[in-house]
Amino acid sequence: MTLVRIASRFQSVLSIAVLMGLAMTVASGAFGAEPVALYVATDGKDAWSGSLAAPNAAGSDGPFATIERARDAIRQIKQARPLPQGGVTVELAAGVYELARSLELVQQDSGTEHTPIVYRARKGAEVRLVGGRVVTGWQPVTDAAVLARLDEAARGHVLQADLKAQGVADLGEMKPGPRWGQSEPGLELFFQDRPMTLARWPNEGFVKIVDVLGPTPVDVRGTKGCREGIFTYDGDRPKRWSGAQDVMLQGYWFWDWADQRLKVASIDTENRVITLQAQPQHAFGFRKGHWYYAYNLLTELDRPGEWYLDRQTGILYFWPPAPIENGKPMISVLPKLVTMKDVAYVTLRGMTLETCRGTAVTIAGGSQTRVVGCVIRNTGGWAVSLSGRESGVVGCDLYNLADGGVSLSGGDRRTLTPAGLYMDNCHLFQFGRWNPICKPGVNVDGVGNRVTHNLFHDAPHMAVMWGGNDHLFEFNEFHSVVQGANDAGIMYAGYNPAMRGHTIRYNYFHHVYGFEGRGCNGVYLDDMFCSATIFGNVFYQVPRAAFIGGGHDNVVENNIFVDCKPALHVDARMMGWASASVPIMKERLEAVPYQDEPWRSRYPQLLTYLEGNYAEPRNNLVARNLCWGGTWDEVEAKAKPGVKFVDNLTDQDPHFVDAERLNFQLREDSPAWKLGFQRIPIERIGLYASDDRASWPVRHQVRPKPAPSAQPAKGN
Repeated sequence: MTLVRIASRFQSVLSIAVLMGLAMTVASGAFGAEPVALYVATDGKDAWSGSLAAPNAAGSDGPFATIERARDAIRQIKQARPLPQGGVTVELAAGVYELARSLELVQQDSGTEHTPIVYRARKGAEVRLVGGRVVTGWQPVTDAAVLARLDEAARGHVLQADLKAQGVADLGEMKPGPRWGQSEPGLELFFQDRPMTLARWPNEGFVKIVDVLGPTPVDVRGTKGCREGIFTYDGDRPKRWSGAQDVMLQGYWFWDWADQRLKVASIDTENRVITLQAQPQHAFGFRKGHWYYAYNLLTELDRPGEWYLDRQTGILYFWPPAPIENGKPMISVLPKLVTMKDVAYVTLRGMTLETCRGTAVTIAGGSQTRVVGCVIRNTGGWAVSLSGRESGVVGCDLYNLADGGVSLSGGDRRTLTPAGLYMDNCHLFQFGRWNPICKPGVNVDGVGNRVTHNLFHDAPHMAVMWGGNDHLFEFNEFHSVVQGANDAGIMYAGYNPAMRGHTIRYNYFHHVYGFEGRGCNGVYLDDMFCSATIFGNVFYQVPRAAFIGGGHDNVVENNIFVDCKPALHVDARMMGWASASVPIMKERLEAVPYQDEPWRSRYPQLLTYLEGNYAEPRNNLVARNLCWGGTWDEVEAKAKPGVKFVDNLTDQDPHFVDAERLNFQLREDSPAWKLGFQRIPIERIGLYASDDRASWPVRHQVRPKPAPSAQPAKGN
């Protein structure tokens, strides 16, 4: 094939150098025989051929400059002839790649089983794909009006930079969350690869509502408040906020599991009354004694690490925690870093993806697509959103995430066809940093997905949230989560009797205490959730470790509970305060074809679910569990007929190998063996060494047990 024919056929805009490089590769027969490698480097040029060789004396050839250009070269290869056995690898040299736009892959960018496509860091190279901009031009603040507004402690420390002068047109907007748990941080500032704090008061923790003044009362089973966001505060701090634009509050306004970011409409400093904007309001109302903090205030920029953006002038103010030249201050710009739509057999490997305003990697549809050994951090949304089938996230480190870690959603619930999506051997921490509630380390939906060998820690709310059918959660370690709520769980699912077939097996849950040490839940089967098997797990210092909230057909078997208070909770809520859910459960069951195949064979218990008084918990099995220290059970009297207890060891020393060092394997003389207890493969729990791991070894520390605090108000 001649060079002229190649150019004519593809209507290419490539330079002559690139066409020559492609033509030489075709002529050599490499496309048909051996894998193809393309190369990208920060000092490359997109007009070159993507070769590994350093540019020649004339500077006419070498690696590409962008990963996007490498994608286009693969498209051109595929147009010329089928990909070679072994596929195509795009290798990136070490460096920081500030993306001008998100990398978009679509169906035509797919590989096949025998011709996969891999985008990867060159061996040993640190490669960073960045959706932000380094901010330069920092100067001391000299404007007298600004200095007057700054806290006295901050004067002389705060620097400023003009973002508009640096070409940043989209400064984002300080918007309230449309409902609880939903908000977008927009533009954020990062320094030394860590998110900085938007200037706030108080600097740590919260202040509390003194009283609520809204005219419309709210009464939820005796828990009272008001509908409108009008309330009083203590002290005179808001007097400092006079003239401030877009004052924001983040609060847990009625329940400790429902936060919302709302905008202030007015502040009456004489009467100490804050009135929030009329829309949106908090769905559950506002309540005396609940907690909030204020942010987006120049006057509260009073310690290192805080920042504020004046969106009218485009001036960014920052008190750096280290000399500004040592930290590369960066703002988030792009909404996403990588998107894949209906893509198959493509892998991202060994790179750091960071600094965007939304979710870093979105994989929608397709199959056999993976994110392997990557670091994903400093996002304004999730790390990865994944759908399709047989795709996964493997060996990644995911942290400093505004929302959750990984969202897995795939499979067909009507036919119970599994998706086979997975997250394996990943380290997730410091997620939910902007939206703390219901933004877990992993959210799983659909059918037949799995979460295995992961480590979760240091988060304000749940580690796992799930729905759908037939998921597997196995060999994971959880600690130091649920730090910001009490009516919450390490793993959470609820409110649907047809979401069945889940297995929670061989996991280690430990050192979890709830907000202010008031307690929380472990595996939380909330509001009539049914048919989960909790088998062979170890729980240490987890309140209400196994929680059955009025559901049917759950199994709690062969678990070890140490210092849990209590180990087991079962209630009959639909026979009492949740009786309004009786028709809702019927509606949700009838929304699926539970009387047809494959449902009737897979879940035969559903065929009789609606018979008799289905508000009663039924057919729950608690068998061959070990409980040592703490307390054993907290079972409501009305729930007891629906729970079968078999051979649980709750009042006898189980003979652990070394409980003081948290080795909860059983000695050979343990009385549990005679009851039929099965050995738990504790040594296999958690992360494991692998070439696919982003880092090794992995170090982490448990959160110390908080000092006891006052009991929460009723209804928390």
